[in-house]
Amino acid sequence: MTTPNPLTNTISGNRGLQIEEPLIFEMDAPGRSGVDLPAIPTHKERLGGMKRKGEVGLPGLGESQVVRHYTKLSQKNYAIDMSVYPLGSCTMKHNPRLNEKIARLPGIADLHPMQPVSTVQGALEIIDTLAHWLKTLTGMPAVAMSPAAGAHGELCGMLTIRAAHLAKGDARKRILVPESAHGTNPATAASIGYDVDPVPADDRGRVDLAAFKAKLGPDVAGTMITNPNTCGLFENDIIDIADAIHGAGGYFYCDGANFNAIVGRVRPGDLGVDAMHINLHKTFSTPHGGGGPGAGPVVLSEALAPYAPIPYVTHGKNGFDLVEHDASGTSFGRLKGFHGQMGMFTRALSYILSHGADGLRQVSGDAVLNANYLQATLRSDLTAAFPGTCMHEALFNDDFLEGTGVTTLDFAKAMIDEGYHPMTMYFPLVVHGALLMEPTETESKIGLDRYIEVVQGLARRAKGGDAAYFQGAPYHTPRRRLDETLAARQPILRWKPEQAKKAAE
Repeated sequence: MTTPNPLTNTISGNRGLQIEEPLIFEMDAPGRSGVDLPAIPTHKERLGGMKRKGEVGLPGLGESQVVRHYTKLSQKNYAIDMSVYPLGSCTMKHNPRLNEKIARLPGIADLHPMQPVSTVQGALEIIDTLAHWLKTLTGMPAVAMSPAAGAHGELCGMLTIRAAHLAKGDARKRILVPESAHGTNPATAASIGYDVDPVPADDRGRVDLAAFKAKLGPDVAGTMITNPNTCGLFENDIIDIADAIHGAGGYFYCDGANFNAIVGRVRPGDLGVDAMHINLHKTFSTPHGGGGPGAGPVVLSEALAPYAPIPYVTHGKNGFDLVEHDASGTSFGRLKGFHGQMGMFTRALSYILSHGADGLRQVSGDAVLNANYLQATLRSDLTAAFPGTCMHEALFNDDFLEGTGVTTLDFAKAMIDEGYHPMTMYFPLVVHGALLMEPTETESKIGLDRYIEVVQGLARRAKGGDAAYFQGAPYHTPRRRLDETLAARQPILRWKPEQAKKAAE
């Protein structure tokens, strides 16, 4: 691995305001504490001989040390508030501060899921109003609000499909899934007992319609298709696909991860979709991942609506009510402990109401415009994976790096030194050395031009024969090339003072 220029090294390891920081356990000192705790009173032993024999193992630090430690760590984070976040198929949207303000209002932020229904009428109205918007925007008659994330929504949709078949006494076992699909699609289908049958893409990056129809049969329960797909393209044959799967007695599950590209312009219900999850973080600006609460409501067709999970909100004679038990006996059951993620519902509704129907239509238009601007501008230096225009994300392959000695990974690592989070790499798998970029609707032309300048500059540097530079990147990060394979296969989950730091050397 190439080492940094010695002239850029510092005695401290710091790089200007990028301060080097050890692990919090490495700053431990005996007897140091940021708080005075009272002595433990005499008490009767109740642990049955399981009393701790050694130290707890928590580090001892003063208050200022703790504050500085976590402040320094926060400065190492990359965030959408800093710059463009070009991860494709992830839709890293700006989270409007208005949404956060609304979610923190008294009476919303302090709700408890076990309060009596009579005391949470406003919350149920928020859920019901958001559900109305989701049904209106998708052209679907029903929606299950409880799924906690996109993959959870996939599970919900596929369980409704299974329930619908079983209600007819039809135990079909096969699901058709495009080779370009998100990995959660085949994983979800397999997890509930379906056999996954992959469908190839054609040379346009879309589902091969002839191959799809050839795989249909009486054992096919349905299909899972993302539209727009993970290549950033709209599936032009979507209605023919829907007609074909329905003609074979199956159902059409649409992965709604890319709804951000068509919201306000295309209603999936009009395309023949039976079930589709909606990532509220991708399309309606709620916080994205990070281990926190997510939300993946699932809209359902008339055919699948009776099999939706409980609970759900209804309009009763005394206002809104929460149905906790399925009297009809058709629901596949409960998917979650409570109703869903109230904070995410509030943020999503805030976003929808602040934009209105015309604003949501503009959102998708601006997202698609930004992606096509990126694709058109970079096409001369990078190689577009497929011809023509794209939807909300631009996909390139690694043909432009052929013969340079630079890989997609090398290229991405060099972007980090330029202050940008790398684009999605090596996905979708149907494109060799893929570089997938998604500039959302809130990115300005000025910001995109700066990003384009960096990507073009790196592409020209790679073609100019400077492979050694790329193979040593990144140079300006707190940690450089990690052994990612070793870290994934042999993760060190607990710090020990004698443990060798193999993965970060």
